[in-house]
Amino acid sequence: MISQASSRQCAVELQALPSRIGQIRRIVSAQLRYWNLDPLIEKAALGVTELLTNVHQHAKPDKICTVEIEFLLDRLTVSVHDHDPRLPTVVHLQDGPDPLATSGRGLALIEAVSESWGARPQGDSGKVVWFTLPAPASAPVGIPVVPAYGAVGGVVFKEPVPFGDAAEAAKAVRGHAAVRSAVAG
Repeated sequence: MISQASSRQCAVELQALPSRIGQIRRIVSAQLRYWNLDPLIEKAALGVTELLTNVHQHAKPDKICTVEIEFLLDRLTVSVHDHDPRLPTVVHLQDGPDPLATSGRGLALIEAVSESWGARPQGDSGKVVWFTLPAPASAPVGIPVVPAYGAVGGVVFKEPVPFGDAAEAAKAVRGHAAVRSAVAG
């Protein structure tokens, strides 16, 4: 099931089976394209693949998990919540017995391609493993709209205005019909 809590958050609940991992990669890629974050697709898809593979190989008692991607300010956060309370461990190349091993390096890969990563316990409901990627400089950073009440420079706010400097917001809404009538009124 795919759900969107906001325009910058998407969650998918699934059973982490090899046949589903490709589908989730495509969903993550499509969502990032929709958010105009194309430069992050490759790293995000690699990271989500590694996290889902870990759930498939290691999570107990089941393979049910939720993948969540969230774009806030200038960060993309990708997280996977599963029902296994055991926290993962990282195997670095210098730590492993076989530097040519083809498995056991998922979190080391995530560490290498991400800005930050981590895992946090969720009590009896399992754990969340996450990583962040910085937004490309050209990515549009959404400014949330929040209700503002009061007045700045004689302009009365009666409708939601962009969050930020009140003086800038006043300039942005000057001439708006609702504001003009409130000021004139």
